[in-house]
Amino acid sequence: MSDWLIPDWPAPAGIKSCVTTREGGVSLAPFDSLNLGDHVDDSPAAVASNRLHLTSTLNIRPAWLKQVHGVAVAEADPSQVMEADASWTAVPGIACTIMTADCLPALFCTLDGKRVAAAHAGWRGLAAGVLEATADSLDVPPAQIMVWLGPAIGQPSFEVGAEVHEAFISIHPQTDEAFISSKNPGRFMADIYVLARLRLAAHGITAVYGGGFDTFTDSRFYSYRRNSRIGRFASLIWIDHA
Repeated sequence: MSDWLIPDWPAPAGIKSCVTTREGGVSLAPFDSLNLGDHVDDSPAAVASNRLHLTSTLNIRPAWLKQVHGVAVAEADPSQVMEADASWTAVPGIACTIMTADCLPALFCTLDGKRVAAAHAGWRGLAAGVLEATADSLDVPPAQIMVWLGPAIGQPSFEVGAEVHEAFISIHPQTDEAFISSKNPGRFMADIYVLARLRLAAHGITAVYGGGFDTFTDSRFYSYRRNSRIGRFASLIWIDHA
């Protein structure tokens, strides 16, 4: 895990988090090497080996999800794979786990360190309110929540259509600041981090950290837009056993 990321944020003592990279697994090209996605046509045996490496390295029990670009939030359960785009837990050692390859992973915790959550936010989920739903699952006032935004596609690489622009500004007009016109007529370059921060702020959450990545240009990470036949990396958050 020499190049895995440890989020730099003032989380409470006992809150642990990590983002994997492409390094450290057994998957062959184009999934090389630490692909954790079991839905991308990689070898099932390789994915199982990679997931075992993750589990043993971090000493956690990851709760995997079947992500569908929705807003459902499940209580994290390592014994089953639920269809949801976010999960929460209050149980030490269970890791809320999100897989991405350009979409935004967001890690949440309460200021008292008693609950954590993780959300998968592509533009559809972000516009539909997956971050707000995840915050609500923590069952504390928004001012008692902090969020870290992990590696996602950066604005210079994220061209979207007018329908994406409209999906956001029709609900929150202030999100217009997250878009700049593309060189292609009728298209925009979207800043997913600004969109997330504005949506969280509108929900009462201002303790937001992270951002500033671009998975499309950063070879440490998988990027669906860079190569559609690609693996997935994971962003995880958990309460330490101790």
